[in-house]
Amino acid sequence: MSKSIIVSLKALTVSLLACSPVFGADITFSPLFQEVSQYETVLTTNSDRLDIYYPTAASEADNLPSALFLQGALVDKADYSDFARTVASYGFVVVVPNHFQTAPGIDTPGLFPEVSQIDAAIDYLETENSNSTSPLNGILDTDSLSLLGHSQGGAVGLSAIGNYCIPFLCNETNFTLPEEVKSGIFYGAFLREFEGEFLPIDNQQIPLGLISGSRDGVATPEEIRTSYELIQNAPNALITVEGANHYSITNEDNLRDPLRPTLEQDIANETIALWTSLFLRASVLGDETAADFIYNSGDVLDDNVTVISKNKSKSVPESSNNLIFLALGIVSILLTSKSKM
Repeated sequence: MSKSIIVSLKALTVSLLACSPVFGADITFSPLFQEVSQYETVLTTNSDRLDIYYPTAASEADNLPSALFLQGALVDKADYSDFARTVASYGFVVVVPNHFQTAPGIDTPGLFPEVSQIDAAIDYLETENSNSTSPLNGILDTDSLSLLGHSQGGAVGLSAIGNYCIPFLCNETNFTLPEEVKSGIFYGAFLREFEGEFLPIDNQQIPLGLISGSRDGVATPEEIRTSYELIQNAPNALITVEGANHYSITNEDNLRDPLRPTLEQDIANETIALWTSLFLRASVLGDETAADFIYNSGDVLDDNVTVISKNKSKSVPESSNNLIFLALGIVSILLTSKSKM
């Protein structure tokens, strides 16, 4: 049997059902929205093609925050569809662009993200929120954008939050992080200059998370840990997914990472997406259950994950976690026992 913990963010309940000695915790969270829709569009400003993921049943009352996902180098936006759908189901509009530019030493443009995409996404979302023909009309909190990213996209996000303008990651003469950016969490990413110097990250109290795969052969756990230790302000978290490699965030594995994952692709992908979603909910929406999971109890419950973190204000004292989870678990078991038997 498997250990199944069902967390309903609407009902604020947690249910501990069983235990697996082989695979550890199998954690399943109930999304806020059961259905997610997707459409593709093209930005007139830079010709980027965008995939937009949004909760199908969202209304104006939901006032959804947005998240911009910055792709890894040479990875098509479609390869992040599973991840993006999961994040959207937890109450976010997720924007995943394909951005072409020419890399140093390469004549043909390729899929490489850079910081100008942040302002472009903000402008697009503001326009769509007031566009009566758009699926996003009236449902957005246009003052709240989180940055997500993979590999080079994560480096772009880290440089933006640190207010760096690094060549190739930033093609602007001057860059200032827009005030709409409220949080950032990135997979398989670190920040250093091209000559190898790791850079301190003054995140200005913006909640900042890094997720690392223990079998990442491209952005190694040691490199990601080095960047994490250079984050200057709390709240922050370093989340390591055991058995995941550099491409565990994508729909399928990729041989560009020389190391093969030992955690199944769908489990790793969902784990990364769920921890991302809860980090965003804790950071942007003040969700106390999500914050307690990220900063206190999550790595105890999820055997696939280890966490180190700093949090300025813990809404639930660590000493009370077990009692609270037991009480909530009893409520959830009573409500869901018929469907789980």
